[in-house]
Amino acid sequence: MRQQGLPEVPELTAAVAAVVFPDGSLAMRVREELAGVFADEPFAEAFGARGPAGLSPGMLALVTVLQFAENLTDRQAAEAVRERLSWKYALGLELTDTGFDFTVLARFRARLAGHGLERLVFDRLLEHCRTKGLVGAGGKQRTDSTHVISAVRDLNRLELAGESVRAVLEALAGAAPSWLVGRFGAERVAEWELRYAARVDSWRLPSSKTKRDRLAEVYGQDALVLLRAVREPDALAWLREVEPVELLRRIFVQTYHVTCDARGGEVVRKREADSDGVPPGQLRLASPCDADARWSAKGDELFWCGYKVHLTETCDTDGAGGTDGTAPAAAGAPNLITDVATTASTAPDVTATAAIQHRLAERQVKPGEHYLDAGYPSADLVTDAARDGITMITPLLGDHSRQAREAEGFDKAAFRIDWNTRQVTCPEGSTSTGWYPVQQHGRDAIVIAFAGSDCRPCPSRERCTAAVRGSRMLTLRPREVHEHVAAARAEQKSDTWQAKYALRAGVEGTINQALDVTGMRRARYRGLPKVTLQHAFSATAINIIRLDAHWASRQPHRTRRSWTSHLSRLVYQLAA
Repeated sequence: MRQQGLPEVPELTAAVAAVVFPDGSLAMRVREELAGVFADEPFAEAFGARGPAGLSPGMLALVTVLQFAENLTDRQAAEAVRERLSWKYALGLELTDTGFDFTVLARFRARLAGHGLERLVFDRLLEHCRTKGLVGAGGKQRTDSTHVISAVRDLNRLELAGESVRAVLEALAGAAPSWLVGRFGAERVAEWELRYAARVDSWRLPSSKTKRDRLAEVYGQDALVLLRAVREPDALAWLREVEPVELLRRIFVQTYHVTCDARGGEVVRKREADSDGVPPGQLRLASPCDADARWSAKGDELFWCGYKVHLTETCDTDGAGGTDGTAPAAAGAPNLITDVATTASTAPDVTATAAIQHRLAERQVKPGEHYLDAGYPSADLVTDAARDGITMITPLLGDHSRQAREAEGFDKAAFRIDWNTRQVTCPEGSTSTGWYPVQQHGRDAIVIAFAGSDCRPCPSRERCTAAVRGSRMLTLRPREVHEHVAAARAEQKSDTWQAKYALRAGVEGTINQALDVTGMRRARYRGLPKVTLQHAFSATAINIIRLDAHWASRQPHRTRRSWTSHLSRLVYQLAA
């Protein structure tokens, strides 16, 4: 790698671009304002120090950002480098430069994903904006998520079984054809070629349940034969490490059950969820081509196979500082995306909250107020965030006990807690007889017990408990958590809090912009690392579009005549 970064803009390229774009363009302003973001040095670990010199990774990163800003394919992006004047200006290329082959972009992304540099450009742009005062700590930020559809076909269980076998046969035919024919014979391989030459979803499956079950059994038997063959002592050891082979093993386990019939013969049959059990959604593979895509559902209407992306952005529209009095950004600064996280589709939003806030703190853009919907908080997260100086503006779920749901009995709020004496008094005046610190689901809790002699004769017992033992028991969180949650639940009922929380809804517009401009809703690539890279570059592109609007609003209009005169002088000098 030649650590040269973006080269200087050739004089002729600059002059012609100034005439054609008298007011500038997005690509040109990105070059003028952000050239330092696209340096080569941060990419060094992904590129070797020996061998023929390659293209500048900083330049390829800029091409990728511009590509996502216009939702272009690799081929279209390479054509833009060759044909567009504004892109040549941004990249510092001569007008006669023919660019590069479009496959370079795929190899560049593979290097970044393979070395854990998916977020590098996004983080460098965020750091640049922080040093320029466009974003900072202590302000307001908001987060929301949306679903992402994977770049693989939707397959039912029967199609998945057949496609998994086909993927292994294709891999073995390309990697070890002589072993495949020598192990199974030309006749068996020819039979498999007829069965698996075409994609399983390219022809109509049998309409009869009996025939479909028979086809599933054939797929299962072929899969079992292949899996046993690659694990035989005399088989090539590296065959077990081929990715489609490992995926076939996992898909076989989740799809089939091997038993014996009455005669002791081996039977391979499809698993039934009720009798044999199936893996949970977070472990169940959905495709032999993407080991990270998962089926997931949201509500009763949304059902998809793929991933989930979380976007966090600033929302200091009034330029106010955070709760600690700091100024988060300069007045008039655009709302910028400060974090982007891609997760499995089956991961609940609450599992992403702590990681998002940790990354924001690491990059010195920790918010003073963090606006989230009801899927992100928990009692522990709200308490821990407050301890770290972050106020989570988010609705906390209420008490789900029977008494609270029916609104007729005594819920937890009706009991008076004395934390110093470790006693709880019920609405009828009886005091607890037991205070037991315990661990529940890995969290600290306190179990409160009341005496049966107090509860059984109590006139309000039916409103308080329906337990067979006849006495009430309460489960509380530690004091700090309990009091923090109680205060938050009381506050969120006020009109003032509701009006304040309305600020969170603005993140929906950012998500729509990302979907419309960059095509974030559909994964371009396969596998979580590359989809993470896609979303990081998409977020970078959105930030650049917003920054460009901010820069353009500050620039005075430049007349075409002055640039024409400059070009005329340059052409005269070149001719001389």
